[in-house]
Parts: sequence; C-alpha cells; structure tokens
Amino acid sequence: MKGILGVLVCVAVLLTGGSVAGEEPLQVTTILNEPYAMTKGSGLEGYCVDLMSQLSKKLGLKHRMRVVKDGRYGSQDASGNWNGVIGEVVRGEADLAVADLTVTASRESAVELSKPFMQTGLSFVMRRDLVAQSSGYGDLLSPFSTHVWVGILVSYLITSLCLYLVTRMSPCEWAGPLEEESTFSLLHSFWYTVGALTLQGAGPHPKALSGRLVTAIWWLFSIVLLATYFSRVSAWLKSDQGHLSIQSFEDLAKQDIIEYGTVDGGSSLAFFKTSQNPVYRSIYAQMERRKSMVSNKEEGIRRVLEGNFAFIGEAVSLDLMVGRYCNLVRCPQVVAMRGYGIAAPLGSPLMKNLSTAILQLSETGELDYLRSKWWPSSCVAPGDQSSPLTPATLKGLFLLLALGLGTGLLIALLELTGKARGKAKAHQKSCCSILSSELSQRFSGNAEKTPEDAPEKCKA
Repeated sequence: MKGILGVLVCVAVLLTGGSVAGEEPLQVTTILNEPYAMTKGSGLEGYCVDLMSQLSKKLGLKHRMRVVKDGRYGSQDASGNWNGVIGEVVRGEADLAVADLTVTASRESAVELSKPFMQTGLSFVMRRDLVAQSSGYGDLLSPFSTHVWVGILVSYLITSLCLYLVTRMSPCEWAGPLEEESTFSLLHSFWYTVGALTLQGAGPHPKALSGRLVTAIWWLFSIVLLATYFSRVSAWLKSDQGHLSIQSFEDLAKQDIIEYGTVDGGSSLAFFKTSQNPVYRSIYAQMERRKSMVSNKEEGIRRVLEGNFAFIGEAVSLDLMVGRYCNLVRCPQVVAMRGYGIAAPLGSPLMKNLSTAILQLSETGELDYLRSKWWPSSCVAPGDQSSPLTPATLKGLFLLLALGLGTGLLIALLELTGKARGKAKAHQKSCCSILSSELSQRFSGNAEKTPEDAPEKCKA
C-alpha cells in the first residue's frame, strides 16, 4: 500500500513539474535597431516588440524579450559556428529570434525561418533638391489637382449657362422674340466664355448691366486662374533646370556627378559584388574605385544631407529616414527583394503556428498598422512648390465667381420684372401674368403674342 502511495506521489510531482515547465516563458532574442527594437527605460519597444506581443496573444504564449549579447544578426565563421541572434538560437540560448532578420539560404539551413512578416529590398536615398522628378505627358496638368480641374470645367459650364439665361431675360439685352433675334444663343454663350478663358475675346459683348457683370466676373476669374497656372508652370520649369533625373539604379550608374555608396561589409554591398547584372557590377566597381562605402547607416544619411551623395540601403530603413528628413527622397525602384522572418531551432513545433499567425496578422491589417505606427512622417507637403493646388487654395476665387453669377441672375430678373410691371400698368393686367408670359416667350416661344406686347427698348 505504501509502495502504491509512493508511486502516486512521484507521478503527481512529475506532472506538476511538467506543467510548471510548460508555463516557462519563451526566451526571445532581438537586436537593437530603430524602429524594430529600441530601449525604453529598463524594457524594450518597437515594431518587433509589438509584433511578438501580437503573436503571443494570438497563440497563447508567454515570452521574455532581451537583446542579443554580441549585437549581431548572425553569420557563420570559417569554423562553421554562428554568431548573433542566429547563433543564440542554434546553441539553444534562445527559443526565438525576432528582429529585422533577412531570410537567406544559409540561415535557412541552420534554423527554422517563418513566413516573412515584412518585405523589403534595396533602394537608394538622396537629397530632394538634387534630382528632378521624371517628366510625363500629364505634367502640364500638374499645377492643379484633379478636383480643381473638375471645378474649372463645372464653372465654365455654369457660367456659360448663366450668361445665356441673363441675356435672354434682360430686356436691356434682348427686346424679345417679336422684335429681334437673340445675339447670345446658347452656342455663342459657350463660345464667349471659352474666348475669355483663353484671353482672346469673342464678340459681340453684352450690353445690359446683368450681362456685363457676369462677363466681368468671368474675365476676372479667368485672369487670376491663368496667372496662377503660369506661375506654377514657370516655377516647375525653373526647378528642373540643372537637376538630374535619377529614378533607377541605371540612372545612378550612368552619371558621375553624384557619388554613391553603401555600408561597408553589409549584405547590400555583397549583392552588388556578386551580381551578374552589368549595371549592378558597374555600381560596385564605382564604389570600390572611389572608396565611397560608409561604416553605418547613420554616416550614410549624414553624407546625403551634407552633399552630393546617394546612400544605398534597405528600402524600409530608408523610408524611415525620408519620413524624418523632409529634404530626402527615395528612389521608386526596389531591387533584390527579400523578407524579414522569425528564427527558431530546427524542428521547432512553434514554427508552423507562428507562420500561420503572421499570415493572419497580415490579412487582418495588423502588420500594416504596426508599419504606420513605427514609420511616422513629420513632413508636411502643402507648402511644397511642386504639389498641385487644391480647391481649398482657390476657394476664394470660386466663391467670388458664384457670387457674381448669382448677382447677375438677380439683376436680370429685376430688369425683366421692372418691364413686366410697366406693361401690367399699361394694359391693366396682373404683373405675374405678364412676367410669366415674358419668360415663356423668351425661353420657349410658345406664349401668345399680341401687338400690344411689343417691348420697349431699355434706355439705360
């Protein structure tokens, strides 16, 4: 009996110990690199810290995150030993390595690597005032935004229609269908506003106060609009003078004015060194000849800010610098695409679940949220000379045009009402009936026409 109780006690102790061991937090190693992992007091913060928190929450894990001892990502020496975060995972000192760790074939043979949580590649960054943006067929439309162009088109149509209505209603402009043909037909109204918009003019011009007011407001609108447009085009043409158009690595290799380089001994330099592409090999030869490599990313960005230098690095890191320094611009071309993954020991049962969780975070937009959180931009674009004008900038001009058109229509209606009141007194009829008859004659021509309705010419 005592033997059976002893066995039961031993089993209970083993089970208890096993459950306690199962609750031990995972040891996660990372490397300090902004914005992936940064010190905050006695702890850590950054993109990878938040990513690991999201994965632990999704998989129900506990973890403890610390910084790698030697400050390296992981490479293999001559004797086949690994250092950095990869080395700690290989030696069993860490259960996971979560950092901006590039997925490579050599690392894949030493550890398990998850699905990439971020895609990146090689690009370069340079000062904005050294390069000109590539020209296109739509550059002549770039001074104004799409909404402004739509607003101009709508303003043109409304102004032409208002001019037609005003010249039809005003008895000072058109005596009436019994007396003469209207000079301002709908087609002529559209043609007149086009002539004003191109500063050419298209007679005849309105004679009535209401028509002159509408045309004067439209001429003022056109002059201010054209002056704004030509000033923006002139500034754009001047800004392109003396600038290079560099939009790709091929453009960078073809010129010798701007010096370029990358981190000495890094993976970026290794890509250009081993590449079989003639353009990339030419870039490597130029860097070797000029000894333009830098010791770290910070030195590369400093050289870019100080002079004619282009720094080659990983696109996601360069995007962080562009968001911080508004005078920098990143090349739109990205080559040598690669991904960042999480490392675990070979045969780790966690890897399948981690890869699935990463894909779920990507599908739900959590990874995009973390990217926007840790890659903020302090640059404000509205004051940029090259940015197109928006409706908010020209709202005063559009408001002035709207007030002018409304006033012109009101004056034309008052002119016609004054004539209707005079005729109503002369013929002992209702003013409303006379006004209705006048409007019907002027716009439809179907009203009953009598000799007594012969209109008087405006004496204004």
